[in-house]
Amino acid sequence: MNEVILEVNNLGIDFCIEDRVIPAVDGVGFSLLKGETLGIVGESGCGKSVTALSIMRLLQMPPARISKGEILFKGENLLRKSDEEMRRIRGRDISMIFQEPMTSLNPVFTIGQQISEIFMQHQDLPKKEALSRSAEMLRMVRIPMPEKALKQYPHQLSGGMRQRVMIAMALACQPELVIADEPTTALDVTVEAQILDLIHELKDRINTAVIFISHDLGIVAEVADRVAVMYSGRIVEYGAVCTVFNEPKHPYTKGLLDAIPDIGMSRNKRLREIRGVVPYPDEIKNGCRFKTRCDYVRNKCISKEPPLLQLGTGLVRCWNCL
Repeated sequence: MNEVILEVNNLGIDFCIEDRVIPAVDGVGFSLLKGETLGIVGESGCGKSVTALSIMRLLQMPPARISKGEILFKGENLLRKSDEEMRRIRGRDISMIFQEPMTSLNPVFTIGQQISEIFMQHQDLPKKEALSRSAEMLRMVRIPMPEKALKQYPHQLSGGMRQRVMIAMALACQPELVIADEPTTALDVTVEAQILDLIHELKDRINTAVIFISHDLGIVAEVADRVAVMYSGRIVEYGAVCTVFNEPKHPYTKGLLDAIPDIGMSRNKRLREIRGVVPYPDEIKNGCRFKTRCDYVRNKCISKEPPLLQLGTGLVRCWNCL
């Protein structure tokens, strides 16, 4: 029987800015099995990274606040953990690969100092043994001459090498859950392919569950088992990645897939796009959040927001599908 490692139930996150309360995430819920990869996709600002940071308890409060819901990791609600308890969980049980390693790595400490600190903090290893384990991790993520890399500073490594260091740090204590927040952004396609292969290989080796956040549907189709499509702070479609991408139900999911360039398309053919722009979260008063951009909008869509209900083997939030 597959073990559920993470459950996010009815999560709500607001940002309180001056006299405004802006709902960034509203009623998001999903589960993750041990060894499974869940992809979260959507446009910038839809709530993907905010959801990930809330799992890590890394949201800055204030201005952020978690207004409702629960985050259950192995049955325990992370939102009820103390700061000290979360410090023990981060890096040991749950790790995160951030989007930009140059801003995530400390520029004044060597690579060896930053990786070995994880072993010293979470496994109480002496410095010499921690450095030895750090070299093993760099070797595992295929960084050449790891002993030399340990003595280097982040600026002395390429973008791809820095991202490998971030992966080594995330997997150092063999966590049960890794959150990868657009880990291949700004990397060239060759390095991107290498990083994706590396994440997949290491995940299989230690049976880690992965939340993979991206706006690139092609990458998610390659790495994920299930996918959650987010729009304006809500999940609008959720299911097995092969089902969602081959038979999309929500108009937003269809629009995202239709906007992917076809390698065989004519140079003169215009790319398809989703008309309009994402509304500001505090502008949404009632009705479907996608109503201003949808080609299938009806009167009911304008007045009442659809629930997220079962359709086949997945979930969808659309009146035209229910």
